[in-house]
Amino acid sequence: MIFRLLRPARYPLTLVRGDILAPFAVAFTIMFFSVGLLAAERPNSFADLAERLSPSVVNISTTTIVNGGPGAEMPQFPPGSPFEEFFKNFGDNNRQRKAQSLGSGFIIDAEGIVVTNHHVIENAEEIRVILADETSFTAKVLGQDKKTDIAVLKIEPGDAKLAAVAFGDSDRLRVGDWVLAIGNPFGLGGTVTAGIVSARGRDIGNGPYDDFIQTDASINRGNSGGPLFNTDGKVIGINTAIYSQSGGSVGIGFAISSNLASRVASQLVEFGQTRRGWLGVFIQEVTPDIAESLGLDEASGALVSSVNENSPAAKGGVQPGDVILKFDNKIISRMRDLPRIVAETDIGTKVSVDLFRQGSSLTLTITLGELEKAELVGLAGGEKSSETSKESFGSLGFSVQALTPQLAGEMGFDEEKTGIVVTEVVPGSPADEKNLQVGDILRRFGQRPVKGLAELAKDIEDAEEGGRSGVLILIERDGRERFLQIGFAKK
Repeated sequence: MIFRLLRPARYPLTLVRGDILAPFAVAFTIMFFSVGLLAAERPNSFADLAERLSPSVVNISTTTIVNGGPGAEMPQFPPGSPFEEFFKNFGDNNRQRKAQSLGSGFIIDAEGIVVTNHHVIENAEEIRVILADETSFTAKVLGQDKKTDIAVLKIEPGDAKLAAVAFGDSDRLRVGDWVLAIGNPFGLGGTVTAGIVSARGRDIGNGPYDDFIQTDASINRGNSGGPLFNTDGKVIGINTAIYSQSGGSVGIGFAISSNLASRVASQLVEFGQTRRGWLGVFIQEVTPDIAESLGLDEASGALVSSVNENSPAAKGGVQPGDVILKFDNKIISRMRDLPRIVAETDIGTKVSVDLFRQGSSLTLTITLGELEKAELVGLAGGEKSSETSKESFGSLGFSVQALTPQLAGEMGFDEEKTGIVVTEVVPGSPADEKNLQVGDILRRFGQRPVKGLAELAKDIEDAEEGGRSGVLILIERDGRERFLQIGFAKK
């Protein structure tokens, strides 16, 4: 699948003639789009809605300084040709020129607050907001957030009266609801298209907070940052991306949900940056194999593989191996739900976290912190004895040994490193298929710390004799920790 960020096409200012911009670079072919709509029957016409909403939608024009060389390839001429020097100078890497990009946006406050995509104004030297009546204003950036691809601009309207629109509730959207897109595709400002909500909650790999609405409303390059309206005239999405192999619309567009966008926009207006909630865990998907190993009825929730030191999660009692099923009474159906829900929760809020731990359910109360970049800290597992014997688990396909200072030095670890280390992985074995590697350190068996070779061997023996299909282990590799579910070889 090819997701194209429909970055606004850029144009050299020297090629502008009248209202028509000749394209200069077609390389930017990925763009992010929007969609949305509350339940409503198809109207006989969208004309009244389009007439009312169009004044609130703006064109965004940006000017960026770019280097000249790579953009213009020099034709091949015979050595010594008089044209060779001319084109060499024309394509000189050291020369700079101004290029222009076009996108869309919408007014959310009559005082001059405009919302658009981050990628529309990224690296811009100058930003101009152009109203439907072609009145133009210089804009400044109040704040921008790359993770959600949202930016907020401020213009000084003076005597001009601006028409603002409000965000709607994207959680009320249903697949099949009508939506209306207004924007500036290919520089054709004031373009109106209609469609339906094709899907909700799409994850297209854009970032940790993906929650896109999919629509079949026609959106193209230049629609980026524009609104998608429901039939009540509320913004329920921000146009951001399309799926396309050609760069043009094929009826699959994506919009940032309004509930996510409105929160980010409010923070950018108030603080100039986002302020997200922070839990402090490293998580992974609960696969069917992992769910079976843990005794979960279904593969849902977020499996905690590590807990950041001194994080809200650590202080609240969250442990590696816990499966988070609910956060603040919101169900975590998939792993990717958790980062978005945590980020949307107010800092300092006391939230309930429902966990599954060692066959039992429990609820913790955690005071949420503010998101920060902290190094992921490994758990203090392993024993510190001088045990040197090996254990081999033929049905799993790997061998382990206690990590002594001598062995640590041989394997390139710090000599103070402790734990149970993998010393052999049998090619083609279940362990090899799950990418267990020599040098991996075993930190947990299931949801319990690995304390020694004897206990680990007994746990694996009990699991195999008990008829379990495999084992769940937490490994540490290159300072990062991750759970692996390794099945027993079939006899």
